[in-house]
This record gives sequence, structure tokens and C-alpha cells, in this order.
Amino acid sequence: MLVFVTGATGFIGSATIPALLARGHRVLGLTRTEAGAAALEAAGAVPHLGSLQDLDSLRSGARQADGVLHLGFEHDFTRFAEVSALDKAAIEAMGTVLEGSGRALIVSSGVGLLALGRPSTEDDEPRPVDEAFPRSSEATAMAFLKRGVAAGAMRFAPSVHGREKQGLVTGLIAIARQTGVSAYIGDGRNLWPAVQRQDAAELCALAIERAEAGARWHAVAEEGVPLRAIAEAIGRGLGVPVVSKTPEEGFAHFGWLGHFIAQSVPSSSQKTREKLGWQPRGIGLIEELDAIFTG
Repeated sequence: MLVFVTGATGFIGSATIPALLARGHRVLGLTRTEAGAAALEAAGAVPHLGSLQDLDSLRSGARQADGVLHLGFEHDFTRFAEVSALDKAAIEAMGTVLEGSGRALIVSSGVGLLALGRPSTEDDEPRPVDEAFPRSSEATAMAFLKRGVAAGAMRFAPSVHGREKQGLVTGLIAIARQTGVSAYIGDGRNLWPAVQRQDAAELCALAIERAEAGARWHAVAEEGVPLRAIAEAIGRGLGVPVVSKTPEEGFAHFGWLGHFIAQSVPSSSQKTREKLGWQPRGIGLIEELDAIFTG
């Protein structure tokens, strides 16, 4: 099948391309630059010039494809409402082209804030869209189920990690470098799920093949890593003290990450594994962090 991938040159998208190609699929990858086009060609994909803001380019890419993996998103949480609106418009543009075709449109989402007091599961509804959380990727995509699109959601762990990036943990490392301390909130027992980048990419390939209408897939290898353990790994790696902050101190210390830092958001991927036969093989988040800092 021909898969149109947005975010094709991004951290997850660039790993998903070889996963798709290895399974015999062809890839049409969205890129806004000639350099990106060259990288996609070198990886074995066909470049499609455009951007998330260029809705015509999204419609054109989706029209050609047997399925769409929407992995592109502008991760600027200082403009969260703005980039969420952009994401909604992009999904609607591609979904409209796919109407009545039965083709898959899998959009990216997250496992954070889905449940309180227990690990979230694939059965949990997405968090309601409001002023505090304006991202509506799942709801926007699922609205196309009644319009003949096999819409689904790929919910990523807060830390999709590799040597180059580690999801939200990348922000924690940057803050530790800037402030000279690696911090957590309270006792640091709150849990953040994690998944290694290549495992997430493999799951994306499996999910687009399945093309199950209404499915929610959880890209989670580790159900929850204690934030204190994450802070300690960063402290070891940077050679800086590890300290606890109060919730009040957290907002000043962590900036925009202060909204997430004290959250405990464990998540299960049991149903995803059972349905797709997905078995994560990558190293864990703490092992990845230790390897990053030791070279």
C-alpha cells in the first residue's frame, strides 16, 4: 500500500518510513524543504512538497494514498491553542478527501491525562477539548467515521525516546542544564510512560496495515517510570544535584512544563499488544538516558 506520512522528516516519522518500507509498503512523505526531500529520497520514500499549513498539499497527498499516518505536529506548547487549531484544520482537510473510501486516517495523540488514579487504557475516551487543553486530534478524526473513513488514533507516551530526543524529558534535560539542578515535584513517585522510538515506529506500521475504524492504539512500552528516577538519571548524566520542588515552585522552575511535571499518567498498552502482536524490544528510558550521557 501507499502510505502518506505527515511529519515524515520528524523524529518519529523518519523512523516510521523504514518500518513501512521493510513491510513492503511505499511511502509518500510530506516535507517543506528541498533538504527534506533529499533525505526522504535517500530513505527510499517519495517526497511530497508541502506543509501542515498548506491544506492543498495535504489534500493532494491524502488523495493519492491508500492510508494516511498523520504524525506531523508543531510541538510549541507556548502556542498550544494556535498549533492545535492548525492540527484540526490539517486533519479535516485530509479526512474530507478520504470520505467514502474506507481508507485509514490515523492521527497522533497522547496517553497523558486520560485517566485519574489508574493506568489509562485504549478504552478511555480522549480528554474533552477545552481552553486548558485545546488539542482535538482524536475527536476531529473520529468525526469522519460516519463519513466512510477508517479513522483511528495513535496515542504516544510522553517520552518517545532515542539518542536525539526523549519527548518531554528533552525539556527536563534542557532545564537542568540551564538551572544547574535536576528537579522533580514532591516525592517524585508520579509516573510517566515511555517507549523507544523504533518501537513506536513499528507500531505505526502495524496500525496502518490493520486500518481498524475507531481504534485507539497505545504506543507505550513502559507503563510508568517514576519522575524521580528520571530526574536522578539526568542528574547523574549532567553531574548536577537532584532536588525536590513543591508544586508552587514547579511552575517557576519548569515553565510551560510545570503543567505536566507533577502529573502521574501511567498507561497500559495491553490491548494494543494483543490485537497487533506488537512486542516492544527497545531499551527503557533510564537505560537510554544513561547511554546518552555516557556516550
